[in-house]
Amino acid sequence: MNNTYAKPEDIENRSFEIIGGELAGRRGGKVKPPLEDYIVKRVIHTTADFDFDDNLVFTRNAAGAALELIRSGVDIVTDTRMAMIGINKSLLSESGGAVHCFIADADVAAAAKRNGITRSRASMDKAALLAKPLVFAIGNAPTALIRIRELIDENKLDAKLVIAAAVGFVNVVEAKELFLDAPLPCIIARGRKGGSAVAAAIVNAVLVSAFRPAALQITR
Repeated sequence: MNNTYAKPEDIENRSFEIIGGELAGRRGGKVKPPLEDYIVKRVIHTTADFDFDDNLVFTRNAAGAALELIRSGVDIVTDTRMAMIGINKSLLSESGGAVHCFIADADVAAAAKRNGITRSRASMDKAALLAKPLVFAIGNAPTALIRIRELIDENKLDAKLVIAAAVGFVNVVEAKELFLDAPLPCIIARGRKGGSAVAAAIVNAVLVSAFRPAALQITR
């Protein structure tokens, strides 16, 4: 066993060196914008899956929009507690932002049962009642994404950006494709792959870019 990389920061540095080297070979000289590149690398660092270099799509300058939104103190809504826990709330709080997840709330469970819908869908209806502009980081439920798009189209939701990273097999691809032509910036993990960890990694990449830019040197 090689003990050269015993410290966490050394392991991370070496991981990004490996990721950067493999991406250079895969891309054949093509270059992504710096923030998009960093987000992609963070997701690959989280998943060890290089398919995200092709699968992550940024619409309407979504990376830049996410950076400005985070700096402005926007709140974030997730569809799972795992995604909420994974987001760096210490960094987010530097601009006054907070993370919300309503999936386990009793009133959401009651509304879902009463209306015969998923709790993920019902939790988006509750999110629509929040007074602040919102970023949605969805890493699990396609029904949450479908409801978000409906609420946007009905002008009932002040969504400023959507991270569409649901994972699975039923309605997942279709739900994420709804955001390719959405009237707001979106970061979309096209295809079946995604997950709560992916959604959190995307948010954290933007948070680091906003509040700890010196840390980006390890990815260059």
